[in-house]
Amino acid sequence: MAQPISSDAPPDPGAERAKPLLRHPFRRKKLAPRPLSIQASAILALLAAQPTAASLAAGFSLVAAGLVLRLWATGHLRKTDELTVSGPYAFLRHPLYAGALVMGTGFAVMAGPRVAAVALPLGFAFFFLYYLPRKERIETERLAAAHGGAYRTYRTAVPALVPRSSGWRPRARGPTRWSSGRVRENDEQSVLAWALVSAAALVAKWWL
Repeated sequence: MAQPISSDAPPDPGAERAKPLLRHPFRRKKLAPRPLSIQASAILALLAAQPTAASLAAGFSLVAAGLVLRLWATGHLRKTDELTVSGPYAFLRHPLYAGALVMGTGFAVMAGPRVAAVALPLGFAFFFLYYLPRKERIETERLAAAHGGAYRTYRTAVPALVPRSSGWRPRARGPTRWSSGRVRENDEQSVLAWALVSAAALVAKWWL
């Protein structure tokens, strides 16, 4: 006769902990000098912001466009399972970085002309001279080691940031559907939440 399963059995130490719905921006891995400097710059820009109705409208359209691109990308992204080549990844290799660049530009514009005049040149210099080259080098090495010739073919066919005119798809693979579950797995809902909070803070500063 089968023995009943005891409800007092100790939990499996290998079981994966459920991820929180939202993650705060000051968790341990975000406390390194580089992430902290970015967060400090964003806070200073918010404090110095002098938004206008026109800057809010123009900037928010860019923020929304960047968010849509990132949500589209994270709904396709499988970081460890396979080489992602569907959705926006069929048009450019770095849709998440492109989305972040558009969002950052949008927030600088929302903050008003004075902040934008300082933040945009510094932000573009940081992104194109340091951040993107560093990420490109690290990701190229990692993906080439994991996927070999498939990644090298993809890298040759698909540009980094400037999208192709038509989507690229390898013959061996069909289209992959967007999944809200993958958005959650990639924690993009936290980016969405903090972007909305930041936008609301700028609107409140203008309104008050």
